[in-house]
Amino acid sequence: MIYSVKGTLVHIESGFAVVECAGIGYRVNTTLVTQRNLKLNTTVTLFTYMHVREDAVELFGFYTKEELSTFKLLISISGVGPKVALAILSELSSEMIALSVSSGDYKTLTRASGVGPKLAQRIVLELKDKIKGISVDSTDSVVTKGSVIADTGNIPKAVAALAVLGYSAADVTPILSRLDPSLTVEQLISATLKQMG
Repeated sequence: MIYSVKGTLVHIESGFAVVECAGIGYRVNTTLVTQRNLKLNTTVTLFTYMHVREDAVELFGFYTKEELSTFKLLISISGVGPKVALAILSELSSEMIALSVSSGDYKTLTRASGVGPKLAQRIVLELKDKIKGISVDSTDSVVTKGSVIADTGNIPKAVAALAVLGYSAADVTPILSRLDPSLTVEQLISATLKQMG
């Protein structure tokens, strides 16, 4: 499995980029979000996922590890292939997907090309099932070292949404405890991800 690709970005087109490493140009399928962060003829690092089928081997690359994690979660859902996952991540950020799943808002997911209401509902349902145990605990109260984040404000919702992205409550609560609980869930998620690097 190829973990990441680092090299010179020599070509960019709708849906993919070509990164040259040691004289070999790797075609990496990307999202619009990742492409916005890339500049031609500069050194770039993309975190990758290699998808192997009977008739093809494809490389998918992402600017951040969070985007890669969300991609892996999406393709684990029946009916969501790599192309649909890329379409979703091109339309919505990881934070917006997490927020949609934690709030049960499947309509937001239908903004992505190739995602109808039934598939959007399945995504919300299956991702919620994957974080069921985590989100139930987080809505009561979240315990950190020597402190408790009360179940007020948007912090419990942010914990549940970050769980969708694969972060445990223990990882995110020390950061969330320092943030203003009156911020929106999306702002809390964004600030937490920035501080986690």
